[in-house]
Amino acid sequence: MKDNQKQFRFVEDDVFARDVLDIPVKQAETKLTRIERSINDEAGPGAFEMITSFVNVNDHSTQVFSTTSIFNINKIDRSTTRALVNLRRINDVRRINKFFETINENIERDVVFIGCAETLELRHKRLLNKFPGIVNHLYVFGDYIFKRVFPKLPVTQKIYFALTGGRNRIISRAETLGRLYSCGFEVLHEETHGYLYYFVARKVKKPVYDNSPSYGPVFGMKRTGKDGKPIKVYKLRTMYPFSEYLQQYVYEKNHLDNGGKFKDDFRVTSFGRIARRFWIDELPMLYNWLKGDLKLVGVRPLSKQFQSLYPESLLNIRNNYRPGLVPPYYADMPKNFDEIIESEKRYLETYAQCGWCTDVKYFFRAFINIVFRNARSK
Repeated sequence: MKDNQKQFRFVEDDVFARDVLDIPVKQAETKLTRIERSINDEAGPGAFEMITSFVNVNDHSTQVFSTTSIFNINKIDRSTTRALVNLRRINDVRRINKFFETINENIERDVVFIGCAETLELRHKRLLNKFPGIVNHLYVFGDYIFKRVFPKLPVTQKIYFALTGGRNRIISRAETLGRLYSCGFEVLHEETHGYLYYFVARKVKKPVYDNSPSYGPVFGMKRTGKDGKPIKVYKLRTMYPFSEYLQQYVYEKNHLDNGGKFKDDFRVTSFGRIARRFWIDELPMLYNWLKGDLKLVGVRPLSKQFQSLYPESLLNIRNNYRPGLVPPYYADMPKNFDEIIESEKRYLETYAQCGWCTDVKYFFRAFINIVFRNARSK
């Protein structure tokens, strides 16, 4: 999508039809009810209009909260609840995934959940507008270190939560969406009002219940190795946490670019773009090479989402060989996804005839493209 702002700026542009959810929507009236007035006062007119365009807040089946307490969520009557609205930003929830999981457990499938967050991007904008020049950038930097970096590192995590109680945490849009998807929700609509980001989601499945989520600078990705066996490939973090749960979402929104990767991937951090360009992020994969999960040259190990894009015949051939660090992509430099498929197929057919000589040839072709023709990872 070329205009990501338009995607979650206007309700009328969203293809999400209220008829699909069959939730009665209140017609505009000149006088607000008590609950409507409360929502309008706390969230503001813009957010109020968005919320009431999706759910009938006056209906007994709609639960409206402004809470960070799991105790309040556990009081929901699952059998009668058809929509849930929480006006409290998730930045103030100490255990966000546990909060989302509890919501999931207390509602039926397809029930709507509307919530909000102050995203990293909106927070920076607010702070830059709040303080004078130079000071604002220094404040934003310190704010980022304390409220974004400290909660993610094991050494500083306990200090951060002891001082803040987990309130006012910095969370990106990508992490917000990733947490929702990992907790069994599908996001139907996004919209910003002031400095708050609102999402409309619905329950589609049970949570993943990831007991060891990755926050640190080095993380392991679930990939497929030789004989179809799952392996964990290590990389430096270039995406926001929980981004791995958004592959299908990003693909459906943005599709692939000419290099076979996602277009306009908002999950990638500023550091990540630099690290990817110079392969800094792939240095930990040397451990996988030494361990024997990967060889030096070979097709890259795929995630489940990318495997779904590949023809079954090629996947069957791929599974016969160990994946590699240097893919045939850098030797052939294909221009689109179809050419990537053909490049990998050609490499594997050649490798089947002479393994070591194929890898030597592809390695030096890739070396020439990288060093002398400025081929770079995106």
